[in-house]
Amino acid sequence: MARAGLTIDRLVEAGAKLADASGFEAVTPSALARQFDVKVASLYSHVASANDIKVRIALYALDRLADRIADAIAGRAGRDALMALADAHRDFSRAHPGLFAAARHPLDGEAAGRSGGARIAQATRAVLRGYGLDEHAQTHAIRLLGSVFLGFTMLESSGSFGHSRPPPEASWQVTLDALHAMLCSLGK
Repeated sequence: MARAGLTIDRLVEAGAKLADASGFEAVTPSALARQFDVKVASLYSHVASANDIKVRIALYALDRLADRIADAIAGRAGRDALMALADAHRDFSRAHPGLFAAARHPLDGEAAGRSGGARIAQATRAVLRGYGLDEHAQTHAIRLLGSVFLGFTMLESSGSFGHSRPPPEASWQVTLDALHAMLCSLGK
């Protein structure tokens, strides 16, 4: 019998908080069991495996990021929408470093298709349509933007930009201006 109050939603929320506090790699069945003061076996009446917990947290993270992006780009177009999209990624990575890492956890095709990741791709396509890119070019641009957003935020969060001038914010703006110019040239 499941312990009263222990639910999948509570496990995922606890895992999300643990990921942000200690890193996504710290989310283990043992760590979650300690938080709920239960034996690890009690968790398995709610989830199938340690990976199941991680996948559920990844889906939670992607949904939260997709929500943030949708709010950020609503009513915007062109450069303004691109900046809002980029800043939503960067702000999420800063506010939720563990969830940002969780969003990169491998998902099977079915889970990926029903995740917030699909909504993120749709939102990014909407931004890119403002540049006049066809669907083929949009796919390349989505991959490029994702790579830049991920790479910059990972380097920034690891302190890689802290040892030199100018500050990371200046480089972020230069990077986004370069992306905007590149997208404008692709759309011609």
